[in-house]
Parts: sequence; structure tokens; C-alpha cells
Amino acid sequence: MATAIITSITENTIIMIDRECSLSPLAFLRQQTWLSPAFPIGAYSYSHGIEWAVEAGQIRDRESLVDWLDADLRYGSGRNEAIFFTEAWKCATSHDCEKLVEIAELAAAYRGTSEFALESSQQAASCLETFQKVWPDRFLGTLSEIVCQLRISPALSVVLGIRSGIQRIPSTIALPAFLQSYVANLVTAGTRLIPLGQTDGQLAIAELEKSVLAASAQAEEASIHEVGSAAFMLDLASALHETQYTRLFRS
Repeated sequence: MATAIITSITENTIIMIDRECSLSPLAFLRQQTWLSPAFPIGAYSYSHGIEWAVEAGQIRDRESLVDWLDADLRYGSGRNEAIFFTEAWKCATSHDCEKLVEIAELAAAYRGTSEFALESSQQAASCLETFQKVWPDRFLGTLSEIVCQLRISPALSVVLGIRSGIQRIPSTIALPAFLQSYVANLVTAGTRLIPLGQTDGQLAIAELEKSVLAASAQAEEASIHEVGSAAFMLDLASALHETQYTRLFRS
């Protein structure tokens, strides 16, 4: 098989991942930016209920943190976010604004606790504002106006799914990257709360790679009608965190 050698890279260069998947360097750079801890959406201030789980002894070391996040990805809110992201990506690539509004409405409503709702909507609103200032897009702008008129709170997974679709980032790359950033942020919260060392944090992220890929593959095959959660402890942890006496995180 012949090997192509790229001697220079521009924003118009196309990187062939395989015969059915390609990605431009510009799109790759932008996705790295959007999922970076430096992207100003305040992700660092949320623990997704992990703060209560640590105080209650449900999470006490790297192993229990990995088990908790694995359950979230496979059976809980992480699984749902993956489905919402995928559906939003599909609507954006086909410019189906009508269905996209339906997805946005369902994603906004599908929050088990008030803290989960705040966690998603606050980050999504900040994400939308940054996109419109730095990478403005007419389709995303129109959708943002419609959602605002209907008083639908934006969901982060939907906003990032839309923007990834507009940027033509293949879903097989965009979705695992989104879930990896989701997991990495929660592992970071865990390292501060348990606490864990930085190496243990990286080991936890590495151990969750298979879970990220499995959740991504399942979401690619799922439909919006398969949204649902079987991880009751995640919702309970979030609900109990709302009245936790001492807190570092907003969720």
C-alpha cells in the first residue's frame, strides 16, 4: 500500500483517517480548543455529584472513581449526553433545524436534578456566547435565537454536537473526544476531592478509554427514543449535593 507524505499543512489539507473518514487540520485544532480546560465555560466548577459521593464514602480511591464514571458513561447521564450529541451532530450535518429544536428541548428537559440542569445550561450558554464571538455561524445563531424565543435552556452536548457537525468533524472522532473531555473534567474533580495524585488521575483517564469508546459506539447506533438512565446513584448524589453543608463545586 502506498503511503502519502504530507510536506506542508494548511487549513485546506485533508487528513484521511480511513477510506470513510477524513478531517481537516483546522477542524482538528478547533475541536481541541473547544474541549480544552482553557475554553471559558466554567467546567472546572462542577463535579457532577462526585463531591457528595466522596463525602459519603461511595468514592474513596482511583478504583471506585473509575467504577463510578464507567457506570455514568454506560448507564447514566453520560450515556444520554452521548446520544444527544450524536443526534445534534446528525441534524447539523443535514441542516434539519426543526428536528434540532426537538432534540434541544428534550435535552433541556432530561435533567434529573436542578444542579444537573444548571451544570449543562450554564456551560452551554457560555459555549454559545464564545462561539458567536470567535467562530460565528449562521445556522447555530439562528437555532440559538429560536431556542431563546421558546425559552429552552441550551444543553452543552447539543451545542457542541451542532458545532462539530457544522465544522464537518466526523462523529466517530467528535463524540469520543467530547466524552473524553467530560470524563477528564470529572477525574480532575476526583483528584482534588479524594484526593489523588496527578499520576493516579492520568491512570484513571487511561482506564476509562474503553468505556468512552464503548459509550460512543452505542450512541452511534442508538436513537433519541433510547434515552434513559439506570444509574440511580448518580441522580441521588446530585440531589443530596444540593444540601451538602461544605461544598467546593456547584454540582
